[in-house]
Amino acid sequence: MKISVIVPAFNEEKLIVASLRSIKGAMEALTDAGCESELVVCNNNSTDNTEELARQEGAKVIFEPVNQIARARNTGASAATGDWLIFVDADSHPSRELFRDVVAAIRRGDVLAGGSTVKVDGDHPVANCVVGFWNALSRFRKWAAGSFIFCEAKAFRDIGGFSHELYASEEIELFKRFHRKAKELNRKIVILHAHPLITSDRKMRLYTRKEHFRFLTRTVLGFGRTLRDPKECHTWYDGRR
Repeated sequence: MKISVIVPAFNEEKLIVASLRSIKGAMEALTDAGCESELVVCNNNSTDNTEELARQEGAKVIFEPVNQIARARNTGASAATGDWLIFVDADSHPSRELFRDVVAAIRRGDVLAGGSTVKVDGDHPVANCVVGFWNALSRFRKWAAGSFIFCEAKAFRDIGGFSHELYASEEIELFKRFHRKAKELNRKIVILHAHPLITSDRKMRLYTRKEHFRFLTRTVLGFGRTLRDPKECHTWYDGRR
């Protein structure tokens, strides 16, 4: 079995080296389990040294010119050769234990896709409450956070990958389709929780509560229309790092 780890990256020169080293450390669990693996970084039209730094860390680097995380993940997946895919964001730090849990889930034979609960780096009480709510919702609805997703490569391609219509929350829409596919194949979606993914507190530090609240309010009142507009999803796409 071969597992491809895919990292979408837009102007991540400040964080990508530490993240890739964490990912490579976690990938040792794949080797220990007798799996082949590869590390693929999709440079999503970065204007900094993201691509060079990723190459220095030994990653296979490909380029996606359209600045959209859904496209970056899909482009990374198109270059991947693994039987299974793991998507990890470029500001996140998975552990060996988490990857070991992924292998165990795959080897159960009845799992089609899954994700992990998350933990925000740093001391942010409000953010921790929000993340705690998300983790509970994630486990209940079996929706994976975009920062960590694993899935069978064939199933990912069969359902068409991430939607290019969405600039945020694309992972929820993807997992709604995964659920339909899993039901069709009599397989399961799982959310791992024993070893949460550590993700950057960058959005907490760089954006105000007012900015986050404005986006949430406009998204709810607009019935999700903001998710289709990169200007509205500015905390993902304005390049603030």
